[in-house]
Amino acid sequence: MHIDKRLLKLTNPIRSVILFTILFGILAAVATLGQAYFISDTINYVFLNNLTLSDVEILIYFIVALSLFKSLFIWAEQNFANKIATYIKIKLRNKISDYIFKLGPNYTKSEKSGEIANTLVNGVEKLDAYFSQFLPQLFLSALVPFLILVFVFPIDLLSGFVLLVTAPLIPVFMVLIGSAAESINKKQWKTLSIMSAYFLDVIQGLTTIKLFGRSNHIINKISIISLIFKNSTMKVLRIAFLSALVLEILSTISIAIIAVEIGLRLMYGNMEFQPALFILILAPEFYNPIRQLGARYHAGMEGVAAAQSIFNILETDLPKNIKKYEVNNLSVKSIEFENVHFAYEGGERKAIDGVSFTIKKNEITALVGSSGSGKTTTTNLLLKFIEASEGNIKINNNNLGEINRDEWLQQVGWISQNPYLFHSSIKENLLIAKEAATEDEILNATKLAKIDGFINSLPNGFNTIVGERGVRLSGGEAQRLALARAFLKDAPILILDEPTANLDPTTEAEMVESIKLLTKNKTVLMIAHRLNTVKYADNIIVFSKGKIVEQGNHDFLSQLNGSYSELLKKYRGNN
Repeated sequence: MHIDKRLLKLTNPIRSVILFTILFGILAAVATLGQAYFISDTINYVFLNNLTLSDVEILIYFIVALSLFKSLFIWAEQNFANKIATYIKIKLRNKISDYIFKLGPNYTKSEKSGEIANTLVNGVEKLDAYFSQFLPQLFLSALVPFLILVFVFPIDLLSGFVLLVTAPLIPVFMVLIGSAAESINKKQWKTLSIMSAYFLDVIQGLTTIKLFGRSNHIINKISIISLIFKNSTMKVLRIAFLSALVLEILSTISIAIIAVEIGLRLMYGNMEFQPALFILILAPEFYNPIRQLGARYHAGMEGVAAAQSIFNILETDLPKNIKKYEVNNLSVKSIEFENVHFAYEGGERKAIDGVSFTIKKNEITALVGSSGSGKTTTTNLLLKFIEASEGNIKINNNNLGEINRDEWLQQVGWISQNPYLFHSSIKENLLIAKEAATEDEILNATKLAKIDGFINSLPNGFNTIVGERGVRLSGGEAQRLALARAFLKDAPILILDEPTANLDPTTEAEMVESIKLLTKNKTVLMIAHRLNTVKYADNIIVFSKGKIVEQGNHDFLSQLNGSYSELLKKYRGNN
């Protein structure tokens, strides 16, 4: 397994912590060397030189002290290693979250939410073992054996050569076995991501599944996916256990070779007892860091497999977010689309083709047309969620591409057909629009949206939890809450994506009254599906197959007997 340079780069801000981790690991090895020396010395004095316990009492104190120091160094090493992993996980989760926000809604629409959530939670968690165990052990497995060799070679050249020759056998077999396991680890991670994404889809679509009687089919599919994940996990475990067995056998054989060659020389009087015992005690410690690296090798591979999905997100090209103009200094007088083009799927599918129109200050501009005609794409361009492939969007003759997206969106209010409400209280859902809003501002916004009476009727009032996606509210209540958010934000530019489309006539009429109040003295862009809502628009733009085919007010377009008239006929026929 190669060391991923991208993962190493994440440790740049905490290199000192890594150095301390390695330092304490080396100090623990030095303590082990001291223990081995004093233990061999004590046994030599007691059994061969016939000294009493009191004669070697000072040596025993040294052994106990070194044991305590070794425990302290090991604790410090693990503590610093855990700090590395904790720091990386927190920073990486923040970085991924921030990057996803910068990528915008269009990225999340093209990816499975379950896979993104799995990467953000489980993927980052998999890196814990990589940074806290595998990475420090990688350095210690090279430094500690080298340190032991430095002490062994001056004492016994032959034993030093045996250690030097047998040591590479363990990492060689570890890499040979690990190379086969790496692809299996990647497959296991991919299966886990697919399973997570599918589970989320099932939970979100539970009502649909029950209504169409597909529960048994879904359960069977979950069983199949779970079985595939189980099989891939078992393959990984089989290789992990095989690797552990091979490493144990190799290290045991290597230690046995040391023991045999030292034993034979002791038998023939070619070696003294104290250095022989010292080397025999050190032999397991020499191979132990390499064995631990082998044991943690699979944790490293799991981390690398998970990291791939993390970097797939972080290496996605960001939309341009240039800051050339200060939005707060721009009093928006007009928004102008100049020959704007955009295509999805790498330019294969045109969404809008040479669109040009102007949205004037304090006027209502409506976009109408059949589904797929380019209305939503036009809105996403204005929101800077996507970038035009050709043409320009001008704000007071300033290029929208040269305005910071986050600052620009502060000037825009938005109400959609299906507003998203978070699993939190009514108040927290309102504060999304304006975090520093006062109680009076919140109350005023709910009154203007005509939802204050409903909120006050609830036992917990503004602290009522609305549920995920606002499931505890009716469609009309959710829309009114979204309308209250728009009142609270009070942005000078307002985008309406047919917010009354799914409401009953009574609720719709009440919503229209509130929307008229909201749009007063604002620059409004409205996406209209129900044409009765656009009659009072100052400018109606008719889209067809990504192009503007007609433009004007309701009375003018009605008399043309063109595309708008056809849409009116269809709408009236369906109502």
